[in-house]
Amino acid sequence: MDVMMTKPGAGLGAMIRTWRDRLPPSAVALPVGRTRRATGLRREELAELAGVSVDYIVRLEQGRATTPSAQVVASLARALQLTVAERDHLYRLANLVPPADRMISDHIPPGVHRVLSRLGDVAVAVFAADWQLIWWNRSWSALLGDPSSAPPRLRNFARHRFPVGGGPSRLAPWPVIEPDKDAADVAVVSDLRRATGRFPQDARLAALIHELNTGNERFAELWAMGTVGAHRENHKTVEHPSVGPVSLDCDVLTDGDSELKIVILTPEPGSEHEIKLRLAVVAGPPVTTGG
Repeated sequence: MDVMMTKPGAGLGAMIRTWRDRLPPSAVALPVGRTRRATGLRREELAELAGVSVDYIVRLEQGRATTPSAQVVASLARALQLTVAERDHLYRLANLVPPADRMISDHIPPGVHRVLSRLGDVAVAVFAADWQLIWWNRSWSALLGDPSSAPPRLRNFARHRFPVGGGPSRLAPWPVIEPDKDAADVAVVSDLRRATGRFPQDARLAALIHELNTGNERFAELWAMGTVGAHRENHKTVEHPSVGPVSLDCDVLTDGDSELKIVILTPEPGSEHEIKLRLAVVAGPPVTTGG
């Protein structure tokens, strides 16, 4: 009797295709046209959401690519809005060890994704427990610049706030003014110290703390104070290159045990700043040069 041999990685490709087919475009704020035949995401849409090439998605689904990196798997899990159990299954299909509970997670639960997709023109982004930027919407890009132009390492708010060696920062290429910068600095450092207690075995967090502690004098000074806390709210004025100064309230919401930070920027209702934000969103992210 003939036995059909399954190629290594075929299970991985089949599951990616299954999860892609079940995710409606509306779940990721994509328009659904009358001519659309696919009920789920197209390959190019998943590729864009996950930050990989369409060709790589094709090779994964066809079983020709069988060893995606942990970073790619994490991006696919976020883009496909997998549950924690499904995310862990995806890691195992890729022959990778799923993230441990005591490690920082870059995974955004499906329920949080659904809430974020309903926030309309509100500028919102999601950061991991170590302030690594893992998701943002169009309004965030229009207000603060498009983070996708920067390599992932530079998409960290702590590195942006406490630069080492005069390196470039791409999270906000134009000035952002705070009325009490010192208090905000303390809040970010205190929040990172709290994360070290929650995720004591996380290598990425440990490397970040070491880098900033040895390379940024201001960070080292604040770290030595030993303050433990959470960064919850702030006020900012974004010096936008197209619409001028935009004054905003910044609120930080934390999601459960994973310590995801949902950062929401909102202007005062009915103010000129609300109008400026809408104009910025309509115009789209300004083009940046250099850096």
